[in-house]
Amino acid sequence: MTKSIILVGVGGQGTILASKVLSVGLMRAGYDVKMSEIHGMSQRGGSVTTHVKFGKKVYSPVINDHEADILVSFEKVEAARWIGYLKAGGTLVVNDYEIHPLSVLTGEAKYPEDVIGKLKAEVPNTIAFNAAQIAAGLGNVKAQNIVLLGALTKGMKLDETDWPAVLKDLIPPKLYDLNIKAFAAGADQLK
Repeated sequence: MTKSIILVGVGGQGTILASKVLSVGLMRAGYDVKMSEIHGMSQRGGSVTTHVKFGKKVYSPVINDHEADILVSFEKVEAARWIGYLKAGGTLVVNDYEIHPLSVLTGEAKYPEDVIGKLKAEVPNTIAFNAAQIAAGLGNVKAQNIVLLGALTKGMKLDETDWPAVLKDLIPPKLYDLNIKAFAAGADQLK
């Protein structure tokens, strides 16, 4: 059976790196994995999405509306924007974190209120926590992507993968210890 995961965020949050770590870990667990990435205007703070499919045999990474088993969002409005891709009964993992777009910063628009409450009303299986705050407490807010990845892999029970080894292969050595702590802190959110 094929599983589909969409990871969404804003440029600079590490969405693509998290997807690569996830994909390598799934391959090492013996799955066939396909990943695609869409950058959009990521360098200007725009949306970044990646599609990851894995299973015995996967033919395409493309995930259509209402097909994703899991949606991982690195920013809460991005979760609201991409929620239509999640299938009924799917799981939403969302970073309770705000990045204000230019329209909000210039006063043209207001950041939506109670985004997490609305998401939980729409998706009963929602896991929401502030990964950015956890990462900042560990010393670097940029590790929020690995905090979210730790929660995702724990929730999916992907224990057969040696995640520290995957991180060691894909993370610069100077950031390895921080990211191991971030991964564990994310997994701790599901205890």
